[in-house]
Amino acid sequence: MKKAVFLDRDGVLNHTVFKMGKPRAPYTLDEFILIPGVYEGLQLLKEKNYLLIVVTNQPDVARGWVTKEAVEMINQHLKEILPIDEIKVCFHTEFDQCVCRKPNPGMILEAAREWNIKLPESYILGDRYSDIEAGNKAGCRTILIGEGDEPKTIRPDYQKNSLLDAAHLIYSL
Repeated sequence: MKKAVFLDRDGVLNHTVFKMGKPRAPYTLDEFILIPGVYEGLQLLKEKNYLLIVVTNQPDVARGWVTKEAVEMINQHLKEILPIDEIKVCFHTEFDQCVCRKPNPGMILEAAREWNIKLPESYILGDRYSDIEAGNKAGCRTILIGEGDEPKTIRPDYQKNSLLDAAHLIYSL
């Protein structure tokens, strides 16, 4: 069985865009800015033979604020510039009650089946507590990047300032 690092996209791999004080995903390649140290961090994880799988909620598609094609263009760009093995996307809003939208573990569990991943030896890196909750539900180890969003009773296994810091931690374990 393989091991993986599941990665949230916005806020972990690339900077979040702020419009009127509210965070959102980039809608165009012009808005897309990779966070410094991401490439180096992913290279470290590849050296340890981790699969790198992005699991990202993109509800603004369902809301009609961005097209699915625009999201897919950004994801294709990510795959071209980073050593990503796969990108799983949930286009639903929180009101759709789907199993794939984090904090549900659907995208993680689907990838685990497809790639034969041993979840207890895998990690999820996310900047929101919904990422941590999804990882907990899937049975992964969890690393919160940054401060997270609103404080929750859910606690990550680790908390780091960046993906690069998290990669160094995983590399050393």
